[in-house]
Amino acid sequence: MPAVRIRRRKAVALASAAVLAGLAVPALTPAAAGASTPAPETRAAAVAAYADYYEGAEGKTGEALKSALNSIISDQTKLSYSAVWDALKETDEDPSNSGNVILLYSGVSRSKSLNGGDVGDWNREHVWAKSHGDFGTSTGPGTDIHHLRPADVQVNSVRGNKDFDNGGSAVANGGGSLTDADSFEPRDAVKGDVARMILYMAVRYEGTDGWPDLEPNNSVSNGSAPYIGKLSVLKEWHEQDPPDTFEQRRNDVIFDSYQHNRNPFIDHPEWVESIW
Repeated sequence: MPAVRIRRRKAVALASAAVLAGLAVPALTPAAAGASTPAPETRAAAVAAYADYYEGAEGKTGEALKSALNSIISDQTKLSYSAVWDALKETDEDPSNSGNVILLYSGVSRSKSLNGGDVGDWNREHVWAKSHGDFGTSTGPGTDIHHLRPADVQVNSVRGNKDFDNGGSAVANGGGSLTDADSFEPRDAVKGDVARMILYMAVRYEGTDGWPDLEPNNSVSNGSAPYIGKLSVLKEWHEQDPPDTFEQRRNDVIFDSYQHNRNPFIDHPEWVESIW
């Protein structure tokens, strides 16, 4: 790796630590996890901290911006699927209880030790469903923790590989999530998180490194095609639920300790509209 990129990474890591030191992370209750939006001055500090990281994207829009961001965030350390367990225990730690993680769809705080495949456990949810690109759990998109989150085993099973859209009936123990025959709607507090994870994947995996070109579209029932929907709804969710302190901390932990790349739409929410 070029020395300039290493220096940039170290500089951003130091700036990240400085920003985090000034964050007043709220105590999260299970139902409210992910519901606190940072103050404007905190967001401004975060943008300044990562300016060097995004230098190659400055002044660009549309496909040029997407291409520049792909070049930036493709410089990452890849994890094995088994290593994802320990990573999620840190990235999704409950700020109010260091022994627990916050489950994505339900918002429940659950013991880190209850990871597995049984009822009452939490497992590794691929927000961009594995079948929407046929990448499974192979190192690469199948282990990219920017879109892997802890989820209740049963709620995860209900979501399955459904596209994202509004509507449906309540998911049992789903924290307000809804589902129907061909779509899943997460609880309000993480709708933006879901949208930004999907859009990260669409920028990171462009079909240039042996994996499919992942793209959002405006359909549901995408099946095994390398597409996922519904783009218009995801954009609405992104606007309705801006990045919060939990999501920002998660982005920083992934950058500092694991993959050493960032989700640009957490740092620069305005870039969603610039590209899509």
